Amino acid sequence: MKTEHLKRYREIAALLWKYGRSDLARLPGLGDALPDSSQHEAAAAPEAEELAADLERMGPTFIKLGQLLSTRADLMPPAHLTALARLQDRVEPFPFEEVEHIVTEELGVRLSKAFGEFDVTPMASASLAQVHRATLRDGREVAVKVQRPGIREQLVQDLDIFADIAALAEKHTETGRKHQLCALVEEFRRSLLRELDYQREASHLQALRRNLVEFDRLLIPAPIDAYSTGRVLTMERVHGTKIDKLSPVVRTDLDGDVLAEQLVGAYLKQILVDGFFHADPHPGNVLLTYDHRVALLDLGMIGHMAAAMQDQLLRLLAAVTEGHGDEAADLLIRMGSKRAEFDPQLFRRRISDLVAEHRDVALAQLQLGRVVLELVSVANTSGVLVPPELALLGKTFLNLDLVVRSLAPELDVNESIRRHLQTMARKRMLNSATPGAFLRTLSESRELIELLPTRLNRILDTLADNQLKLHVDAIDETELIKGFQKIANRISGGLLVAALIVGAAMMMQIPTRFTLLGYPGLAMIFFLLAAAGGCYMLWSILRSDR
Repeated sequence: MKTEHLKRYREIAALLWKYGRSDLARLPGLGDALPDSSQHEAAAAPEAEELAADLERMGPTFIKLGQLLSTRADLMPPAHLTALARLQDRVEPFPFEEVEHIVTEELGVRLSKAFGEFDVTPMASASLAQVHRATLRDGREVAVKVQRPGIREQLVQDLDIFADIAALAEKHTETGRKHQLCALVEEFRRSLLRELDYQREASHLQALRRNLVEFDRLLIPAPIDAYSTGRVLTMERVHGTKIDKLSPVVRTDLDGDVLAEQLVGAYLKQILVDGFFHADPHPGNVLLTYDHRVALLDLGMIGHMAAAMQDQLLRLLAAVTEGHGDEAADLLIRMGSKRAEFDPQLFRRRISDLVAEHRDVALAQLQLGRVVLELVSVANTSGVLVPPELALLGKTFLNLDLVVRSLAPELDVNESIRRHLQTMARKRMLNSATPGAFLRTLSESRELIELLPTRLNRILDTLADNQLKLHVDAIDETELIKGFQKIANRISGGLLVAALIVGAAMMMQIPTRFTLLGYPGLAMIFFLLAAAGGCYMLWSILRSDR
């Protein structure tokens, strides 16, 4: 470990110790950095919200780490998942001189030449960037997102520290090996560095605008490509109020049910049809515009869903909303991978209980995101490792629940999801009927028709030559026959011993000159043979039978 990172190591060690990960806090190098373990041992068990606050205090990398952990139900309890999913980063803005320097450097022209107006005071400031109001030379109002100076270097330094700790944890602790912390850190690195690429975010805005064009009450701001680079993103400005800041007066004039219905439908379409969805719809990223539309902002965090996963997820959501716990359990098993400790009966019972608990619940109580995260948590604790996309989806729905509740508190979201799932199923069927899919089916059909006569002739020739063999992988016939033979031998041996005993008892009544131990000799010989045979059978049973 590098000595220049000692302060960061101390902070991380203290954080791990405080939240019950003393096995990781005592890793070589971290244990020595821990300032005073006694005070952490005496501390009361912290709450989930306190963890979120501690991560906020430690800076942007830890805020983003908390947001990532909110998608990992295998690592965090349900209460912590909820608290971390709502984690937002608000920090002091950096000076306007640096904003001007970065924009000029990125766009290649002076700020005054590129923009007609550019507000000195930012309209929002976060850990990775801040946003300024501006006006282009043609009069269009825009919002300019400028990346913080030196933020990439700071994040890379923290990511290197995380990688060092993860490598030590996998080497020295069972926790590190079980949860594959090195892979988790690498996933975090990729996600965070992608979020720093604003050209990628601009392309996300364009894609989402195309995919949601049918939802007329939703608004996605258009990026201004000529004024956007890797560190500066310029997009059309949206006038409105954050969803969680709406006044009661605005709510009375709001057609909230229609907006909430469109929002639910839009997200189900993104996830189940497009396979590309806005993964961070917390209330701070959703605005109600002055013309009563819902605007989605900040597309730095995007989720992707493969076609096979979409099919399984469609059925899983239908099973949850319909209250079919057994079907939900089977789908989770097929979606994930089973560990050695997996108990199928216990898992199905726990999933069925969870689904039944949330069946037919109105929006005032239901949180679909919480249900999905609880499903993931039960799966992971029961020995089923589900794909991380499912946990990210749970976090997305958890934030979406908050937005929908703000728009339409009385909406029955369960019924809304049922209706939209039917629509999404039809759209998936229509999307699958593409020219490419038709050509693929046609090619496979042609191959079948070409090869069918040859294969049919081979089968008929084999049948005519009496060479057709049927292999059934059921039971081991050889072992079964051996078992029957052993039973038959035991029965025969038992009958022989019984016959010898009965015959010897009858011969005891016949006086003879030949005696053995004072009894008729032949009868005693039969008794001794029967006793020897019985002892041998008993020894053979104890020795070889299972």
